[in-house]
Amino acid sequence: MSKSLQGTTTLHNGVKMPYFGLGVYKVKDGKEVINTVKTALEVGYRAIDTAALYDNEEGVGQAIKESGIPREELFITTKVWNTDQGYDKTLKAFEISMKKLGLDYLDLYLIHWPGKDKYVDTWRALEKLYKDGRVRAIGVSNFKIHHLQTLMEQSEEKPVINQVELHPYLSQKDLLSFCKKQQIAVEAWGPLGRGRLLNDPTLIEIGQKYGKTAAQVTLRWHLQNDVIVIPKSVTPSRIKENADIFDFDLTAEDMERIDALNKNERTGKDPDQFLF
Repeated sequence: MSKSLQGTTTLHNGVKMPYFGLGVYKVKDGKEVINTVKTALEVGYRAIDTAALYDNEEGVGQAIKESGIPREELFITTKVWNTDQGYDKTLKAFEISMKKLGLDYLDLYLIHWPGKDKYVDTWRALEKLYKDGRVRAIGVSNFKIHHLQTLMEQSEEKPVINQVELHPYLSQKDLLSFCKKQQIAVEAWGPLGRGRLLNDPTLIEIGQKYGKTAAQVTLRWHLQNDVIVIPKSVTPSRIKENADIFDFDLTAEDMERIDALNKNERTGKDPDQFLF
């Protein structure tokens, strides 16, 4: 578990990835995403998570350039979108993303959703990019256990990470257990339940004990469950607040109370139903 904002976990291929980063879903390209990313980097964030779908890769790349932070100190993730799945289309989509980001290499490339039947071919393209040294690590997003099993049966490289919707209302314990056994790291998108958790009475009460907000308690719960988090915010004070979670530890009792909030409630799509 991370002890600082720059703390890392070691993925199964040996690459170190920050436990804490910034997600930029629905952050507008241009001034908004540039300022948001630069603020996060100034606070001390070193991981930025974007995707082709977000249509803000250019702004993310510009912020990285303007920050002046050495490239090797940053961990940049992007994802191939559903309509670009398949071997050849994925390779083309990757080149477009890299041009927009203005990067020579990528730290992590993900399949955004499993979809219906193309993700194995898409994965072969990711394997090629990894073997060619274009990407330091490859993984998946929104994969359930059966998707992971199918992929691993038909591939040479095992995903280093599975990025999924995960928060106290959707704790995904079975998936977490499976991934841990397979040495696949788990990363939470929507770790605050897209804001739904901020008014939860239990989280507010626990937070008062530590002098922390419900958001900070929730993000700390993720880290103590060995889950990587990428909370999204465009507000400078919230970006800073989200990262201020390394000076306290939740007790085992409080962890159990948060675990008990699970409702198996999604804010996003069910991967088995989001087909294309």
